[in-house]
Amino acid sequence: MENDKYNSLKTDVQEIIDLIASKNAKEANNKLVEVSELLDEMLDTSDEDEDLIEISKYQVLLNQLYQRIIALNGHV
Repeated sequence: MENDKYNSLKTDVQEIIDLIASKNAKEANNKLVEVSELLDEMLDTSDEDEDLIEISKYQVLLNQLYQRIIALNGHV
């Protein structure tokens, strides 16, 4: 079950990267918000150190992707 969550996150993050690569900032931002909300939910319900570490890695990655989206358009 845990691996399914993280595999889904990997797929979603790859989709954001693909949208950025195709210069589709609006859709990339929408997907980023969706994934960010999912991570927030996971953070609220998780108490395992391993999960918290993995979630924080994704949060850092999403922050970096957000910066790329902003750079792509100048704003969202």
